[in-house]
Amino acid sequence: MKKFDADYKLLEWMYQDGYFPDFLVDKIKALALDVIVFLETGERDLEKIRRRFDQMTLAINDLQEEFEEHDSEIETVARDSIGETVAYILRWFDIDLDVEDAISERDW
Repeated sequence: MKKFDADYKLLEWMYQDGYFPDFLVDKIKALALDVIVFLETGERDLEKIRRRFDQMTLAINDLQEEFEEHDSEIETVARDSIGETVAYILRWFDIDLDVEDAISERDW
């Protein structure tokens, strides 16, 4: 069972941009960490992995209104940051799943 790269900064671009409230970025980070913990178990079933990413993505979708309430939104920088984080997770665990498939449930 492989542990995730402790040096990788999840959602780095969002944290660097003051447009995104850190407490909301923390919520997205927590969702990504849930996926990471799942993958650290050694799970290799692509359908289970895809479902876990779908759960994460749907939960991020649900945060959109909260972002708007704080004069922010999940827009280009956020999409890129989330996509890069997901891509890194997939590469780190050597998961043969395209990032677009992993976050296909997004509506942002």
